[in-house]
Amino acid sequence: MTAALPIPERTAATARRSMSPAGWGTVRTVLRVHRAALVLWALLVAALTGGAVWITELTERAVRAEQEACERAGRDLCDVAGWVGYDGPITWIGLLTGGAFIAVAAFAGGALIGRELDSGTARLAWTQGVTPTRWLAAKLAVPALAVTLGVTVLVLVFRWAWAVDRPPVYADWWSLEAYAARGPVAVAHALCALAVGTLAGLLLRRSLPALGVSVAVMLGLTTLLTSYRGALWPTVTVTSATEIPSIPENSYEVESGTLVHGRPATGLDASVCDRPDVSLERCWDDLGVTGHYVRFHPESHYWPLQLVESGIVLAVAALATAAAFLLLRRRTATNGG
Repeated sequence: MTAALPIPERTAATARRSMSPAGWGTVRTVLRVHRAALVLWALLVAALTGGAVWITELTERAVRAEQEACERAGRDLCDVAGWVGYDGPITWIGLLTGGAFIAVAAFAGGALIGRELDSGTARLAWTQGVTPTRWLAAKLAVPALAVTLGVTVLVLVFRWAWAVDRPPVYADWWSLEAYAARGPVAVAHALCALAVGTLAGLLLRRSLPALGVSVAVMLGLTTLLTSYRGALWPTVTVTSATEIPSIPENSYEVESGTLVHGRPATGLDASVCDRPDVSLERCWDDLGVTGHYVRFHPESHYWPLQLVESGIVLAVAALATAAAFLLLRRRTATNGG
């Protein structure tokens, strides 16, 4: 029986490398190059999480005890004055959680892609056996995982803090400081910021311009969606023939106005009939006013609104990601890299 020939040392090392997961070396490179940003991101998530827990578990209890003592003493404004120290910090935590996409956009456009193209580091990596497609995939995968995990933790913690017998002066569910921070919209915006920043970095190939464009585009997209958020899901409409109808407590009012011959007429209010010679009722009749209406979203519409907006933002993220890979492929093919 013939004895097996020993494998040369170089051949064995090559075999071990071939059995390693494809692209793992590129992922390790991304982790090493951007470890400072990842550590800073982890510290930010930990700080906001710790702050929310501290405020909810300690500050809220202390303020509630102070309020009860105030009520027993018979003083005024006991239901508002003591909550100032609670409401401000928790509001900022909500704003920072919902606005985390700004930091992600700045990092993706400036440090993740723009700086590497600006300095030539990316092209050096492409000459070391790493294809441009694999390089970009690793560049996106590692931050995407970190962003998804970090923002998800912040959203879950903020939802928990929101549910713990929050004070009555705190923001409504549809407010700027609470809406995104309690649902998947925050995660979707952060992932979209990563994709938009990557595309901007590939387009401009300069860190500072890419950073500025990334942040500006994401702020514009968020502002647009916030302005039209009420139209993302069908509203509930209530009408009244005599006065502006009331809506359920904690509802998001989208629009209100008068009905002229049974149809909504915005911008028509009592000031139009401010005439001393004609009564308000007679003026309404002359104008053809038949009632009033209010369009609103009840609190039960929170999740439909969240899911529709998240879908829109993730679609933008997918388009930006596809455009980034297509742009990189064309440029490297043109330049022979």
